[in-house]
Amino acid sequence: MSKDLDFSGSDTSLRNKVFQHIKSQIIKGVYAPGDTILETKLADELGVSRTPVREAVWLLEVEGLVETTSKKGAIVVGISAKDVADIFAIRQLLEGLAARWAVSKLTEVEIKELQKICDLSEFYAQKRDMEELAKLDDRFHQLVYEASGSKMLNLTLKNLHEYVQPARLHSINIENRFSASVTEHLALLEAFRKKDAAAAEKAMTHHVIMAYENIVSHPDAK
Repeated sequence: MSKDLDFSGSDTSLRNKVFQHIKSQIIKGVYAPGDTILETKLADELGVSRTPVREAVWLLEVEGLVETTSKKGAIVVGISAKDVADIFAIRQLLEGLAARWAVSKLTEVEIKELQKICDLSEFYAQKRDMEELAKLDDRFHQLVYEASGSKMLNLTLKNLHEYVQPARLHSINIENRFSASVTEHLALLEAFRKKDAAAAEKAMTHHVIMAYENIVSHPDAK
């Protein structure tokens, strides 16, 4: 049984917890493409019955993360390089839109919070603390998503963000990218302060493009 996760609760809650756990393991690469998910083994490891595992696997198939076959069961598909490219292309459009919409809705308190994140990011960039930088980057983007005022845009971007989390961490770890990312956030913050929707959209789109270009130009960097 997993010692780090609580797999108690109602049937629906349990299914969702198992689903999120397996999904996270696939996205992180713990389950690699081609691996087989054995329902009985996984149920034993998590200390649950096979039913929530089977239901979770079905949800994973709906999301395209696994494929089930009659002979081998659930085979991990994972996130391909094309998936990452597609997600970043979609993010360019949607995050630019989120930034545009956020301009008219951001409060002074939220702008101060974004400034605080930028200040802390500069501090941790100097210390080369990638873990803290990644957390701050997540928070910065999440604040913009929420400030867009669109529930559906927020949910969509959160999901896309999760799918490319390993790629984003890879990007941040590349030499000089972490400092460039902070500079890009500051440019976006300046657009927010000026309430310039076009500049905010342009700055966010540029930020996402640069992150992806950094990934593809350094495929083997650690």
